[in-house]
Amino acid sequence: MIDINAVIESLDWSREPKGLYEPIGYALSSGGKRLRPQLALLACRLFGGDETKALPVALALEVFHNFTLLHDDVMDRAAVRRGRPTVHVQWNYNTAILSGDQMLIEAYRLLSEVEANQLPNLLCWFNEMATGICEGQQYDVDFEQRDDVTIEEYIQMIRLKTSVLLANALRSGAYIAGADPQQQQCLYDWGIHVGLAFQIQDDMLDVYGDPNTFGKAIGGDICCNKKTYLLLTALQRAQGEDKKALMKWLGQLASQDKIQAVTALYDKLGVRAVAEQAIRSHSEQAMALMANLPHNEAADQLNQLVKKLQNRKS
Repeated sequence: MIDINAVIESLDWSREPKGLYEPIGYALSSGGKRLRPQLALLACRLFGGDETKALPVALALEVFHNFTLLHDDVMDRAAVRRGRPTVHVQWNYNTAILSGDQMLIEAYRLLSEVEANQLPNLLCWFNEMATGICEGQQYDVDFEQRDDVTIEEYIQMIRLKTSVLLANALRSGAYIAGADPQQQQCLYDWGIHVGLAFQIQDDMLDVYGDPNTFGKAIGGDICCNKKTYLLLTALQRAQGEDKKALMKWLGQLASQDKIQAVTALYDKLGVRAVAEQAIRSHSEQAMALMANLPHNEAADQLNQLVKKLQNRKS
């Protein structure tokens, strides 16, 4: 079994110019769940494949994921990521943009190391994934200017922004192992549901998480009126005075009072319970898909992963 953390730590970023590569090493050394590369390797093992052949895809996905985080932090002006200063804070905005660009290039370079006969499909899927993530990010940006975003639109946005990366990791690992197209699609769908559950859980942690374990300040989404599953549910459920109060606070600048007031409205409207039910629903749909796949140690680990994500604190 490959120790993905050790492999990522072994990547050499001691190149010149240091101003370009040091931030890449910094970003990749900040930890994280390594969820995407783990999924690619697990999917390969699920079908009895040689996981070393899936390693280039696993690494490409992790580097690509961290590239998106660098640029997300720039767009959001976020100060903290995984409990450490973000790259644009540690260095500057120009460095974060340029190092992020180089990470994208490095992701494609790593992907190119797969077996030549498998590269066309893997590259096609990687491009589809990358486009979907950019589309999802744009929808997220567009939603900031809209007051009529529906929960259905939000689900489509996070499917693109979050789920397709997990789904592609699984499909790619299964493909490398020789799984048939139906099995690949089943795992892809599994990844979609897990990704949706993951992002809704992330929305919840931003409000109800522990800042010491979450890795960033609590209430950031509330402060900037970010369209999350919780806010959209609250807007849908609020009536009368509750609706007036919620709209009043949405018109206020960021403050601790705003975080506390909106959180109290979420509590009153039962928003947390609705979000928890959505997480359970998508997790259960993911677990049900596993019935169509091989039953082995890798399958057990995938199921354990779903349960772990349901109860994660960071």
